[in-house]
Amino acid sequence: MIQLDWPWVLAALPLPLLARFLPRAPQDSGAALRLPFYRRLALETAQRPGRPSPWTIGIAALAWALLVLAAARPQWVGEPIGLPIAGRDLMLAVDISGSMEQDDYEVNGRAVSRLAAVQAVAARFIERRAEDRLGLILFGSQAYLQTPMTFDAETVATMLREAVVGLAGRETAIGDAIALAVKRLRDQPEGNRVLVLLTDGENTAGVLDPVAAAKLAAQAGVRIYTIGIGGGDIGIRTPFGMRLVRQGSDFDPATLKEVAKIGGGRFFAATNREQLESIYAELDRLEPNQRDERTYRPQRALFVWPAALALMLAAGLAMNAVVRRA
Repeated sequence: MIQLDWPWVLAALPLPLLARFLPRAPQDSGAALRLPFYRRLALETAQRPGRPSPWTIGIAALAWALLVLAAARPQWVGEPIGLPIAGRDLMLAVDISGSMEQDDYEVNGRAVSRLAAVQAVAARFIERRAEDRLGLILFGSQAYLQTPMTFDAETVATMLREAVVGLAGRETAIGDAIALAVKRLRDQPEGNRVLVLLTDGENTAGVLDPVAAAKLAAQAGVRIYTIGIGGGDIGIRTPFGMRLVRQGSDFDPATLKEVAKIGGGRFFAATNREQLESIYAELDRLEPNQRDERTYRPQRALFVWPAALALMLAAGLAMNAVVRRA
């Protein structure tokens, strides 16, 4: 349907008629202005028609009506469309420190880094939650907000896919990442604040301890799910191919368990790619998509059409006046 945004502007339609009832200036005012070219001016005036034709008046009236209609801002309003609003504001905090470049995981028969495995699996997790509001934090020696809370899941997946190890430093500041997530989530509706933390769990940098940051998150109503990356075998390239050996002691599940416990969430250990995929499936069940019943009606402005038509009519009247004078 078509509706007017400012219908009260239509009250200006009869304004040109007021000129007919306004008092005219007296013909003999007693004052005179002598012009040296009076005779020529009088001759040209006598040659002009006294009154405009009915067609001219009708076109001018139509142009005025179209201008008033354009000023009233006509809009086309479509049918109501349901707007999916997610019931969860989910922040992903991904570790991109130096330890995330270890080849702990296997994809398509070849060893890949921890970060590469997270990027491959997390992208599908993000796609499944396309109706949720997502955010992305990347952290190493420092934590950075890479993507604020948004419904644009494609952008979040792209920013995660373009992350590289060492971009935020080689060390791991888990506590700072949690604190940054709390800062960004505390303004969201209560009960919908969720943080998914992916790291190898060994805090080696930052000004805030992970456990202390988890307590701040609990006070702010932010639920924390932690995913421990690593803990499996590490790939070593040898002349005879890739050899998997047990990794070092950088994996720290105890800290992640404590953080998840304080944050009211759960701890998951992802020692291989299959476990990581099952963890994301479990998170889909723990944090289900919820829809709101809000709707919106698409609108498109139409004022351009009456305004353009009025301009064309006015231009036609001007051209006609010029031709008649010639």
